[in-house]
Amino acid sequence: MRTGLDELMPLVNERGLFMSEGARRAFCPMRLVALVAAVACSVTFGVARPPAASAAGVQSKINALIRDAIGRHGIRAVIFQATKNGRTIMTKAYGNSQTGVPVTTNMHFRNGAVAISYMSTLLLRLVDEGKVKLDDKISKWLPNLRDSNRVTLRMLASMTAGYHDYEIDPALIPDRLYNNPFVTITTQYQLKLALDEPQQFTPGTNFSYAHSNYVILGLILSKITKLPLDVALSRMVLRPLGLKNTVASIKPPIPLPALHAYSGERGPFFNIPLRDHFFEDSTYWNPSWTLAHGAIETTDIADMTRTAIGIGSGRLLSRRLYREQIDPHIGFGHPAPTCERCMKLNRYYGYGIGLVTNGGRGQWLLQNPLFAGEAAVESYLPSHRISIAIVTTFKPTAYNAQGNPSPYWQVLWAKIGKVLAPRDAPAVPPGVG
Repeated sequence: MRTGLDELMPLVNERGLFMSEGARRAFCPMRLVALVAAVACSVTFGVARPPAASAAGVQSKINALIRDAIGRHGIRAVIFQATKNGRTIMTKAYGNSQTGVPVTTNMHFRNGAVAISYMSTLLLRLVDEGKVKLDDKISKWLPNLRDSNRVTLRMLASMTAGYHDYEIDPALIPDRLYNNPFVTITTQYQLKLALDEPQQFTPGTNFSYAHSNYVILGLILSKITKLPLDVALSRMVLRPLGLKNTVASIKPPIPLPALHAYSGERGPFFNIPLRDHFFEDSTYWNPSWTLAHGAIETTDIADMTRTAIGIGSGRLLSRRLYREQIDPHIGFGHPAPTCERCMKLNRYYGYGIGLVTNGGRGQWLLQNPLFAGEAAVESYLPSHRISIAIVTTFKPTAYNAQGNPSPYWQVLWAKIGKVLAPRDAPAVPPGVG
């Protein structure tokens, strides 16, 4: 039942990425890509023109990569979309959602950590409007929260606050969720787990990915805007980005048609050997534990593309705050014996304000959620105006003895990125892919 960092720390962390679960305004950069009408910075999809011969070659290479992933690397189904320079390169679905039910490009799925980029953008829009400052102490809104006089909004949003990550607390996983993946987890319980452990380091001095930060930030954003979080996100981020099918969905149902996911992660919990390939339908596991209530959402591939373009180009933010959001802070942070997820940010995994970064000379901006048998990446390369959105589900053979799926879904994304931007391909650690 992983989400969040699962998103992008794979080799850094077994779960997932190798580089894991906003809003803007004034600034209207020309780098908006993909299905976007270039005029007036609109994110309305236009009618795609017939692909050129070179585009057909690109499509053929991407087709081969995805079919290879399904044939040899434990991927069950894929929904994919890519754009460049305001034009759709390819939109396609592969494999089966359920037995005998082919995947379609209009299917809905959970977006996990993608909502973190919405929350960070909402925060930065509020800074742009002069309503808050990034270095305001969070005690201004949550005076009774432990250590709130030592933590700033910037620290929460950049994962440098030092709070324990409730998502990897054994009282939650495996004890509670693996016993009943349909249970509802409250904000109060999330905070209890987060605050039962001491601060892992002096706030602001290290990097540690913790979903607890964004649960706390969600409460603060509601207080600042005087709106429920889902309403504030919709008004200031989702609607301005033109997202038509991204909605708050704290309960198990997913809008139809729904992409079905299957998971083998509870196998070790039940002491089922890997050779038996334990596998179960996890589509409707309760997502209430995953993030701040109001920022737990479902979406579709078109909105993932709009997100990659809108957030990745800084469409809703001033130039100054956009630059702060995408600053990867390479070299910051360090592993520590008392810290569960502390690390040094690098070219494979950098972190700005609610955005993951990957790459050297050409920097990809992304989020890559992993939750209950479904994994995704939405990414944007500003220097080439390229967006890639991909969601995958897994076969039983994808899961290892610890209940973790193969990270090949991230390798697949990187390989597609290399096809689309060979000189600025995603950075892959040595020995991977």
